[in-house]
Amino acid sequence: MEFQEPKVIGSPLMYSNRVTLKTILESSDGEMVLVGETVVVGGWVKSSKEVKKQPVTLPPCAFDTDHASPGRQGLTCLEILESRIPCFRTIIRILCGPASSPAVREKLESLVPKPTPPSTFFLQINDGSCASCLQIVIDSTIAPVSAGQILPTGTCILAQGVLEKLSANEKQIIQLKAEKILHVGTVEQDKYPLSRKRLPLDSLREYPHIRPRTTMVSSITRIRSTLDFATHTFFQKYGFRHVQVPIITATDTEGFSEKFQVTTLLGKTSKEEEPVGVSDADVVSLETVKAAIKEKSGVVEQFKRSDSNRESLIVAVQDLQKTNELARQIEAREKSKPVTSVKPDSLNFNDDFFGRPSYLTVSGRFHLESYACGIGNVYSFGPRFQADKTVSSKHVAEMWTVEVEMAFSQLGDAMKCAEDYFKFLCKWILDNCPEEMKFVSKRIDKTITHRLEYMTTSSYDKISYREAVEILRKVPDKAFETQLQWDVPLTAEHLSYLADDHYKRPVIIYDYPKAVKPFYVRLNEDGQTVAAFELVVPKIGTVITGNQNEERFNVLNTRITEFDLSRDQYEWYLDLRRHGTVKHSGFSLRFDLMVLLTTGLIDVRDVIPFPRSHGKANS
Repeated sequence: MEFQEPKVIGSPLMYSNRVTLKTILESSDGEMVLVGETVVVGGWVKSSKEVKKQPVTLPPCAFDTDHASPGRQGLTCLEILESRIPCFRTIIRILCGPASSPAVREKLESLVPKPTPPSTFFLQINDGSCASCLQIVIDSTIAPVSAGQILPTGTCILAQGVLEKLSANEKQIIQLKAEKILHVGTVEQDKYPLSRKRLPLDSLREYPHIRPRTTMVSSITRIRSTLDFATHTFFQKYGFRHVQVPIITATDTEGFSEKFQVTTLLGKTSKEEEPVGVSDADVVSLETVKAAIKEKSGVVEQFKRSDSNRESLIVAVQDLQKTNELARQIEAREKSKPVTSVKPDSLNFNDDFFGRPSYLTVSGRFHLESYACGIGNVYSFGPRFQADKTVSSKHVAEMWTVEVEMAFSQLGDAMKCAEDYFKFLCKWILDNCPEEMKFVSKRIDKTITHRLEYMTTSSYDKISYREAVEILRKVPDKAFETQLQWDVPLTAEHLSYLADDHYKRPVIIYDYPKAVKPFYVRLNEDGQTVAAFELVVPKIGTVITGNQNEERFNVLNTRITEFDLSRDQYEWYLDLRRHGTVKHSGFSLRFDLMVLLTTGLIDVRDVIPFPRSHGKANS
C-alpha cells in the first residue's frame, strides 16, 4: 500500500486537519504566520456571549430587481429572505381574502418561517495544548447554530474559518471568524461539574475524568509530560538502557513494606466478591498477629533488661509497632467484614494463579540490578505500590518512580548522577515550558521560577547523617515534635529545617545508620552505617533516595538473617553475588514529587492523573 501524505490545512496536527491552539497562539518565532489562512480548530468552550444583531430593514415590498441597490449591499440571502417575511404574510392574507377560513390562512402562514433575529456568538475555547484560549466568532447567518447548542461552558466545538489579527488595543490578539461549524458536542448543563464557579483542586478530585479540561490540570499535565520526556532524554544521552521491570513480584524489595497482594483465590472461595489486591492485613489472621505481638513484646523486654544492644532494641521496637498497627487493621477489617466471607489465611496459595503469594511491587530496583549486572547502566520508569493507609499530602497508594542502577559504580557515583539528573529536570522545564511556568507562577506560586533557576545553578551541600544530627541538636529555639536521637529516621520536620532554613537549597545527606535503611544497602567499614543517601529539597522533602548495593555475598546473607526475612524470596537475588559479583549503586526519584516541586502545588493528588489513595479509587 502506497503511503500518502496527510492532508494539510495551514499548519495542522499530524493525522488530523485540526490546528492546535498552541501552534496559533504560541508561535516559536513570535510571528502569527497563520493569520489570513483558513484552518480548522477544535476545543471546549470556556466562556461565551451572544450579541443580537439589529433587524435588517428594507423598503416594504420592494420587489425591484436592482441587486446593486444600497439597501441590499453586503446582505446575505438569508438576511434578505427574513426581511421579506412580512411581505409574504401580507400576500397570503390578500390571496385568501376575508371569505377564507381562519384555519386555511393559519396553515398557509405556518409555511412562512417566523423571523429569527440573527446573532453573533463569541466563544473562548481551549484544546488543552496551551493555557491560552482562542476566540471564535460565529455569525448565525453564515454558520447557522443555536445559542443553546454552543454557549454552555464545556461544549465541544470543531470549526473552520479564517484567522484574523486584531488591533493592538483589543484583549485578544487573534481570533477565528467561523465559516463552517463541523461538529458540536452539547453539554447537560445541570450535570456538568465545571459549568459552575471555578472549583478548588480538592473538589476537582471527585471528577478525575473531567478535570483535565481545566486550565490548571491541563497545564500540570503538560509539565508532567515534559518531565517524562526529559527523563528519557537524560538517560539516553548518557548511555543508559531503558528496562521494563515487572509490577507483580514475589519478592519484598524493602523487607518490611506494606504490600498489596495479588490473588485470584478470594473470588472463587468467598460467598461475596472480594478485591483482587489486598494488603498484608487481609491475609494474616488476628490470632496469628496477637501471638506475634506477645512474642515480640518479650523480645523487646529482654533487650531492655540487657541494655547491651541498643541497635537491636530499636529494630525490635519498630517491628513491634508495625505488628500492633497490623493488628488494629485486622480488627477494623473483621468488624466491617460480612460473616459469610472466607478468611484469607485458609487459602492454599499453591492453587493461586502464580502458585505462591505475589504482590504489586514496591520497588523495581531488585530486578533492575540483574540487568545492570549484565548490560551496564540501566533505568526504569513505572508505577510502584504501597498499601499504606497513612493520609499524607506526599504519598498515595500508586506512585510513579524513576529507578536507576549502575554497574561498576559506588556511592559517590550515584550521588553525582542523581544531582545531575535533578538539575537537568529543573532546567528542562524552564527551557521547554515557559508558558506553563508563567501560568503556575501567576496562579500557584510566584517564586517557583526563581527557585527552579536557583536549584539549577547552585551547588548542593553533602553532609553525613551524623553531621545532620549535630546541626539539628544546635537549634536551641526550635522545638521539634519528634525527639532527635541517633539510629532513628530523620522526620519530615527535621529534613524541612535542614533544606528550608539551614541551607536554603537542596542538600544531600549520606551514610545513614544501618537500622533505618533496607537490608541490601552496603555496610560501611564502621559496621554501624550504610552507604545510602537522600536528596532533600526545600518545601518538598526527600525527592531522591539512593545507595550503593551490598555486593558481598556473606555480608548480604547475614543482613537477610538479621532482618528475619524469608530466604526463598531472595535466593535469586543472592545469585547475583554468587556469580560474578560487582560493585553497583543506584537511586530512585519519586516522579510525582518532582511534578509537585515544579508546579508549586502542595498535594501530590493534584499532580497525578488518576490518584489512588486509601478509600479513593473512583474510576
